[in-house]
Amino acid sequence: MSIKITPLADRVLVEAAAAEETSTGGIILPDTAQEKPQQGTIVAVGPGKVSDAGSLIEMTVKNGDTVLYGKYSGSDVTFDGKDYMIMRESDILAVL
Repeated sequence: MSIKITPLADRVLVEAAAAEETSTGGIILPDTAQEKPQQGTIVAVGPGKVSDAGSLIEMTVKNGDTVLYGKYSGSDVTFDGKDYMIMRESDILAVL
């Protein structure tokens, strides 16, 4: 399946991992108590950022990478019934 969204500049489109539905002690958590996931898979990558000198700085992440990002990073987007996040590459903390 191909995504019809192309992020601009140094932005990436991330499909967030599913939220934990049970606690470590086995208690089932309602939707309101579930924490926002901080891990996801990159599904689309922008071309990169243009430096002050005018050259293109290419992205270091690619499609299919599993990444960790900050709790309040990015903007939530819904497309074709699926939830995604658009964020800058600098909001990504690590590649798993």
